[in-house]
Amino acid sequence: MLRQALVLRRNLKPAITLKRYSTQAREPLILIKNATFYRQHPTAPASASTNPPIFPELNFYLPSSSSTPEHWCIIGPSSTGKTTFLEVLRGQHLCFPPSARTFPYLSSAEIDRKDHRLRVPSRAIQYVGFSGKNGGGLRSGNTTGAYLSARYESRREETDFTVLDYLQGRLELNPSAPESERDGDHNDLQRVVKDLDLDALVDMPVSNLSNGQTRRTRIAKALLGQPEVLLLDEPFMGLDPPTLKSLSPLLHGLVEAQAPRIIMSLRPQDLLPEWITHVVRLGPELRVMFQGSKHETIPQKKKTKPSKSQADPGLTGKNGAEQKQQQKYRPQRSREGIPMRSTEPQALGEPIVDMHSVQVKYGDKIVLGNWNQVDGKGKTTVGLNWTVRRGSRWGVFGPNGSGKTTLLSLICSDHPQSYSLPITLFGHPRLPRRGVPGISIFDLQSRIGHSSPEIHNFFPKHLSLRRCLESAWSDTFLSPPKLNFDIDNKIDTCLRWFEPDLNPVWISPEMPARMREWYLVAEPKRRIVKHAGKTIHMDASTDWADTLLFSSLPFSAQRLALFLRAVVKKPDLVVLDEAFSGMDASLRNKCLLFLTWGNTRLFSKDTGEKYSVRQTPENILEEQSTTEGLEKDQALICVSHVKEEVPGVVRDWLCLPEARGGGQVRFGSWDRPLEGVSKGWEQVWNE
Repeated sequence: MLRQALVLRRNLKPAITLKRYSTQAREPLILIKNATFYRQHPTAPASASTNPPIFPELNFYLPSSSSTPEHWCIIGPSSTGKTTFLEVLRGQHLCFPPSARTFPYLSSAEIDRKDHRLRVPSRAIQYVGFSGKNGGGLRSGNTTGAYLSARYESRREETDFTVLDYLQGRLELNPSAPESERDGDHNDLQRVVKDLDLDALVDMPVSNLSNGQTRRTRIAKALLGQPEVLLLDEPFMGLDPPTLKSLSPLLHGLVEAQAPRIIMSLRPQDLLPEWITHVVRLGPELRVMFQGSKHETIPQKKKTKPSKSQADPGLTGKNGAEQKQQQKYRPQRSREGIPMRSTEPQALGEPIVDMHSVQVKYGDKIVLGNWNQVDGKGKTTVGLNWTVRRGSRWGVFGPNGSGKTTLLSLICSDHPQSYSLPITLFGHPRLPRRGVPGISIFDLQSRIGHSSPEIHNFFPKHLSLRRCLESAWSDTFLSPPKLNFDIDNKIDTCLRWFEPDLNPVWISPEMPARMREWYLVAEPKRRIVKHAGKTIHMDASTDWADTLLFSSLPFSAQRLALFLRAVVKKPDLVVLDEAFSGMDASLRNKCLLFLTWGNTRLFSKDTGEKYSVRQTPENILEEQSTTEGLEKDQALICVSHVKEEVPGVVRDWLCLPEARGGGQVRFGSWDRPLEGVSKGWEQVWNE
């Protein structure tokens, strides 16, 4: 009878043609109809600014099977709710009405035949975030990575779990579940390890993995759970170009096989993979602005007929007319307002960092300095020779796992081998020598401002925003800072300048995002603003930073706070290791402008140019103290994998070779901002 009913059901034609369903389509995997979400119950005693509606009247449909696959991407600037949207898809946050969000396919008999555990949405829909706020690392509890230098120690502890341990779920010293009950079997493990190119990493401690290696490992762990849907939150953030080129095709292969289906989130400046078919664009105040096919939702730029110089930047004009036309389309200044013309190199001061024949290795494995290099005297030596002087601006580049973070750990003295290697910091070795005193860890770190993903992972999240900036004058994250009136004034200046990006009250629904820059530029002294018939009272003080916890900030604001912590003290050496990753383009450019000019310059929106920098009006500077950008006696070291995140002040660069490639370290320099150097970024990566 059942078979006859199924045959009859196949032959029946529906009387109504549905927009989404077909006669052969299975039930949808995710179905959201006119739903509004809240973090707390809407009747709870909370203000609209702390519990606003999330994506009001949201509609979303993800088929469990379709002849035309749908590959979705969530796009939006910082603080627009990309992570929150993915959480909603996974079943988090309160839904009103409760029946508006369902997972029909997870209740089907087909899922029960696959794995009954997949009936639970949080199991069938896996989330992998790379922001650090939502599990960006591989550390488990408090057993591993308890302090910053642990990843560089050569001694293996019982809690130094390997990649294989992580993939198999063996992250407890006394596991309660037997091996037979762990996720996945041996064949699945081998397949995933091979597909994600983890063969050479299975015996490596997870704390030693680079950024790109960590991402591949976390994706592999999620795949072993065989989920129906994999949510990837900004998977391309902080990846070098070679890794980016390999990861995108890898994800494409997974979505083509629909094992699993993948929904990812990206920033507006990220390159959208070609295999993405559908897009959700998020806007201010946690609202969906566009949804549907990417060809419909992504606005097309006006097409203008480019000149030959635009079509091929390496093409030079044959006559004066063509040269003038080429100059017409070439910007005269960088986004920070730095002239694009060639400039004379500025006079440099004494060495701050001096390395000679530096080679870092664990046993027989060399992780940095596995090459021969000619030093300044023309002598060929083994290892890295590098000198950073006062006033120099360096960019450090290289593939993921090439040793960039290890190199910086030697400078910041987080690496134990910095005590024994031939390294001089601020004219002193780490340990005293005959006639030369050493330099203490506290004296060293008081002269260095450092921002990095590692600092972000280990920074105490319970501190207030003000306490975060004050810790620049502390010996450790939690020790009492040494403060005075001038220091308080410097902190207040940073907080006022970046208040639109840090203070959640500033970006509340009462103050739309489009008013923020207008208020800062046009009405710096006016603390009463009329908008939509309402009178909004704004507080001129920075007391809001005393109670605003670091943990409550969005990821981009946390990165901004750590950037300010690195530069507010005006240290002798500023180290920015992927400091701008996770920020959208507008916030990143504002940070780069502040790094270059302090608060003496701001972006002007009254011109047609893409970036227009002008002098900060006097009436704004009267209300807050003036702070300059990088000074002539300060040095800068910047690590980045993204061209747009390289400050325009960088003039010298080095590129480390791939760890397993056996290549040579390469040095170079620019006579102008990277934006104005033809094929300068390709030169770095030797493309």
